[in-house]
Amino acid sequence: MRYFIELSYDGTDFHGWQTQPNGITVQECLDKALTTCFRQNITSLGCGRTDAGVHATQFYAHFDVVDLPETTVVNAVTSINALLPYSIAIKQILTVNNEAHARFDATARAYQYHLHFEKDPFKINRSWMFKGELNLDKMNEAAQLLLNFTDFSCFSKSKTQTFTNNCKITKANFEKIEGGLIFTIKADRFLRNMVRAIVGTLILVGKGDIEIAEVAQIIESKNRSNAGQSVPACGLYLVAIEYPFIQALKN
Repeated sequence: MRYFIELSYDGTDFHGWQTQPNGITVQECLDKALTTCFRQNITSLGCGRTDAGVHATQFYAHFDVVDLPETTVVNAVTSINALLPYSIAIKQILTVNNEAHARFDATARAYQYHLHFEKDPFKINRSWMFKGELNLDKMNEAAQLLLNFTDFSCFSKSKTQTFTNNCKITKANFEKIEGGLIFTIKADRFLRNMVRAIVGTLILVGKGDIEIAEVAQIIESKNRSNAGQSVPACGLYLVAIEYPFIQALKN
């Protein structure tokens, strides 16, 4: 039977989500815990990839279990959490159709980027400290331009294995919070490094280094070298993944 597992993690000490030979990853830790708990070799498949240092307040993965009662699996949250480091937390396990896919069945994803303006020891590795003044209104006006485009090659890391760089962004805005800003962006899919590159480009608008209209020109160029630098990974959070069938299960 196939199951979806919902989890969250602090990505500071991990080399991203996906298992790799040169560093510890979230997937590696999860698969070891699942294998130990259910006493069979289990490999999970995540809803996407997060890079080293990136966090997730909501992340889904699917995995298959053979010859175990459904209740045993869905009620194993506490046992699995006991096998995981404190930086990874399991929220729930859901029974799904055997064809359900954590990556391909997601209809929308949302990220947030956190930045703050003054030194704060409690935000180390959780937010990016930006030194300087930013024009919030101009950044939000520039962010709205993103909704008018679909090809975001200019914000994508080169040499990726994607078949298309098209994405449909439905939300993009900065919100002022005490001592900082939070940027929220929602789309049907994201390219590698896309959010961090978008934030880096909008920061240029906020600093006055480029004009709002230049953001559209950068997107139309489809050239990564024309966009801003990627902001640090520490401020990036995957915050929501949407699946129609999971919403139906919760209702």
